[in-house]
Amino acid sequence: MASAHAIPSLDEQFEFTAESKRRLIIGIGAGVALVAIGAFLLASGVGSHETHEVVQGTGASEGHDGGHHAYKWTNRLWANVWLNAIYFTGASVIGMFFISYNYLAQAGWSSAFKRIPEALPAYLPYMGIVVLAVFFLAGHDLFHWTNPGLYDKTSTDYDPIIAGKQGFLNTPFYLIRVVLYFTLWYILWRMLRNFSLQEDLHGGTEYYEKSIKFGTAFLVVFAVTSSTSAWDFVMSIDTHWFSTMFGWYTLASWHVTGLAIITLTVVTLKERGYLQIVNENHLHDLGKFMFAFSIFWTYVWFAQFMLIYYANLPEETIYYRERFSGYGGIYKAPFFINIFLNFVFPFLVLMTRDAKRTYIFLKLAAWGIIIGHYFDFYVNIMPGTVGEHAGFGPIEFGMILIFACGFMWSISSQLTKANLIPKNHPMLEETLHHDI
Repeated sequence: MASAHAIPSLDEQFEFTAESKRRLIIGIGAGVALVAIGAFLLASGVGSHETHEVVQGTGASEGHDGGHHAYKWTNRLWANVWLNAIYFTGASVIGMFFISYNYLAQAGWSSAFKRIPEALPAYLPYMGIVVLAVFFLAGHDLFHWTNPGLYDKTSTDYDPIIAGKQGFLNTPFYLIRVVLYFTLWYILWRMLRNFSLQEDLHGGTEYYEKSIKFGTAFLVVFAVTSSTSAWDFVMSIDTHWFSTMFGWYTLASWHVTGLAIITLTVVTLKERGYLQIVNENHLHDLGKFMFAFSIFWTYVWFAQFMLIYYANLPEETIYYRERFSGYGGIYKAPFFINIFLNFVFPFLVLMTRDAKRTYIFLKLAAWGIIIGHYFDFYVNIMPGTVGEHAGFGPIEFGMILIFACGFMWSISSQLTKANLIPKNHPMLEETLHHDI
């Protein structure tokens, strides 16, 4: 008679069905239609205020961004492309971050579902192309520091503070950094992915040991580039303002978003009959990760906010004044939604042990975090790019649909390319008996 504790089959092949593909194509099509409708409405003057000029930092900022530019309706379109590209860049690269620190720690428990985080970085090349395209097409509209007059002492636009940052914030060096980010992240992921697939074919520990080495190399690279990319992608939008904690803050936001996506994907696959070796103890650990790093994000958010609030220096406090009371208060709701969805909600939902082992609670917390950190990046990016012309309309929802459906397509395609269970992983025996 078979044992009640028999080990489930290790042969699982994910099927990316025609129906799933059809739904994602419909989602992308709906997104394109919504963006087209939103663009038409903005171009027609519905919901836009063409007669206004947006002062980057509001009139009370006293030169917060050292100048202003005339608003164009296309700014909102490009700002939304940039917002989603940066959000999904982070969600993608965190898959590599997750498997790398698990390799370094020689963790066994996560090997049961490592194919999921392993699939996320496949989206990076597409996001890299989008980031570069937006910078070339609309960089001058989104990034105040690209105005050459800021660095010319004879120009009325000259800004000594921004001019002092020219060594870092100049177009050639910026483009070099952006290309380096995506190239290094993607190449190192391809290497780990190849080792993982070779390990499936040949077994042994050779590829596992190589994965530890190159995973550690990625962590060294990411220790630097996670911060510098946050400065380039987000902080440089508000060119005058800076925070020494911003790199950690953005990494915390990206990290917990990636954890929520991994958890949501694992639970969804289990509901569809996949990942039979993943038990409630694995889910409990994923729940603890989401719970812990939601608190960590809040710690960094509050530390940054509290230090600026307490010091009360105008050149620093303007960043929060814009988001809390500037531009007619249009960012106040997203500001508080951000805090609620990223701390209060997951903290309450995941507080108990049983909640971390229950599908519905894990899915609720994961969706809250995924949506909440979209608001996080929205609040960070939109004030400096579109100011009082922000909002939530067809363009916003359409862009989310396009990027999210593309992301799901990329993940699903990667999952079909290997067995869902890394059956020759050296730590597989540990994950099969994972118990906490």
